[in-house]
Amino acid sequence: MKFLIQRVTKASCTVDHQITGQIQDGLCVFIGFSNTDTRQIADKMIQKLIGLRIFADSEGKTNLSIRDVNGSLLLISQFTLYANCRKGNRPSFTDAGSPELANDLYQYIIDECRKQIPIVETGIFGADMKIELINDGPFTIDLDSGDLSI
Repeated sequence: MKFLIQRVTKASCTVDHQITGQIQDGLCVFIGFSNTDTRQIADKMIQKLIGLRIFADSEGKTNLSIRDVNGSLLLISQFTLYANCRKGNRPSFTDAGSPELANDLYQYIIDECRKQIPIVETGIFGADMKIELINDGPFTIDLDSGDLSI
C-alpha cells in the first residue's frame, strides 16, 4: 500500500464537473494498493497517517499531527502509484491491486479515517477525477507499507 501525502491549504476533487470532495487546511492523500494489501496493513498506514507530525506548532516546527490542528482529509484512490517504469516508456500497472480489492480497502480506509478525523472527503473510485490542490510548503511524503513494521 502506498500513500502519497501532501499537506495542503486547500484541495478538491471533481468528477464530471461536480465536486465530490473538497477540504481546507489538511492532507490530500493519494492511495495505491497492491494485491498483497490487507486491512491490517491499512490500519498501520492509517495510524501512521493520522500520527504524522507535519504541521507547524506555535514556534514554526513541524510537531503537530492532523488531529492536533483539526485538519481535514481528502482521500483519492490512485492505482498509478504502482506504475512500473523499468522497461520502455509505457508504464506497466501489473503491480497494482485488483479493482475489487482496491475498492474494498479504499472504502475501509475512508470509514476508519472518519472515526478519527471530523472532515474526510473523497474522490470516486475508478472515476476520471480532476484534482486541484495548493501544496503547503511544499510538503509531500511518500509512505510505503513496505517501509513500515507491520
